[in-house]
Amino acid sequence: MFSFFGCIALLIGGFFLYGKFTSNVFGPDDRKTPAITMEDGTDYVPMGNARIFLIQLLNIAGLGPIFGALAGAAWGPSVFLWITFGTLLGGGVHDYMIGMMSMRHKGASVSELTGMYLGNGMKQVMRVFSVVLLVLVGVTFSTGPANLLAMLTPTVLDAKFWLAVVLIYYFIATFVPIDKVIGKIYPIFGICLIVMALGVGGAIVLGDYTIPEITLQNLHPAKTPIWPTMFVSVACGAISGFHATQSPLMARCMTDERKGRNIFYGAMVAEGIIALIWAAAGVAFYNGTGGLSEALKGGQANVVYEICFKTMGGVGAVIAMIGVIACPISSADTAYRSARLTLADWFKIDQKPIKNRLLLTVPLLAVGAFLTQVDVQAVWRYFSWSNQTLAMISLWAASVYLFRRRRSYWITAIPATFMSAVCSTYILMASEGFRLSAAISYPAGLVFAAACLGTFVYTCVLKKGRNAEAAAVEEAPVRGSLEKPVPVSGD
Repeated sequence: MFSFFGCIALLIGGFFLYGKFTSNVFGPDDRKTPAITMEDGTDYVPMGNARIFLIQLLNIAGLGPIFGALAGAAWGPSVFLWITFGTLLGGGVHDYMIGMMSMRHKGASVSELTGMYLGNGMKQVMRVFSVVLLVLVGVTFSTGPANLLAMLTPTVLDAKFWLAVVLIYYFIATFVPIDKVIGKIYPIFGICLIVMALGVGGAIVLGDYTIPEITLQNLHPAKTPIWPTMFVSVACGAISGFHATQSPLMARCMTDERKGRNIFYGAMVAEGIIALIWAAAGVAFYNGTGGLSEALKGGQANVVYEICFKTMGGVGAVIAMIGVIACPISSADTAYRSARLTLADWFKIDQKPIKNRLLLTVPLLAVGAFLTQVDVQAVWRYFSWSNQTLAMISLWAASVYLFRRRRSYWITAIPATFMSAVCSTYILMASEGFRLSAAISYPAGLVFAAACLGTFVYTCVLKKGRNAEAAAVEEAPVRGSLEKPVPVSGD
């Protein structure tokens, strides 16, 4: 149990220390934000910082830090280390940089940011990649809640009925101004997510359960290798590319750059704490990884319900059901909203007019509704990998951004290199990938990561570094202005 509390302390301390360092590297100032200069009453809507924090937490979290942490806990308490250091050095930096970069570029989506700093080719890839990923999230988080609601209501209200209700809600939440639905109910669900985690954590700590101490030993019953599978399985609990699609939503609503650390980095740390609690609860409640792995065969939603019900009684069961229904719904509707905004950035479609929002919202929801009738499980297996790959690309874009501004780019380049190794190794050896042996996949992954780092160092640090005066700008406070991408000799 000492390891568990030690990791909690590291996460909290890391927010104040490494979070502040990350913020200092970026250099927020008092310039006017897009929420003020581009307010449109739809997507660019100023909101209070506390509300934005809770919305950001629910946007990036949902069930991610619960389901991912439980899956990662199957390897044992070694997952505590990845959740802790992945959150502080990877996820928090990733979310903060993309959110702040978006604010500096008129609330641009991650695909547009990638194009500005990694080139037009990568922008086109990320546009398609992002929209497909976001629609896939929306589809998967439509059928699950609908099935759960059907289980809790009379038989006449079957899964098809609830699926229609969920899709109608998605249309409303995707279409209407962000402060009308998301801004009002998300803070409530965000609080529910926090209460659920604190309730489970308190019950495990104070109850007759034993949280094991950290060991690097692989305790997975199937002996599935820790590297890179655990690092991909935990996903949102440590670092997630999905967050890069969500942070721009709140970047369009913030009125003060200096609150970025609390909102972007802070929400990721809060998610890391939630993930740590659920990982500890999983191995403690089922008395080891064997029992947890067996329970996970029945589905993670069932595991969540069982832990909540048996540790907190009827109240816990209610909170759990709210969580496993509301949290995926909240992830899906913001996924569709992000997809709409990505397409709007792509095709330069102003989203203030109602007809323009309908032009993108209706086709998106139509495609999503169609895909709910298709078996998407085979495709969904690629989600975890594609999610982490998106994070990798986002970190490389942030690295170029920092280099061009004479900032400490290693704060993003190091985690970008690490994630390059994770993603490449995973797709080479995974069952949904090339199924190569570890003897091939491990060195190939390291070579790919080294190649990515080498390309960055050569292209930016060495080649363009010779023209540093043309490549960099000093970021003095600029009131009332929005940042444009800085041209670099040779771009």
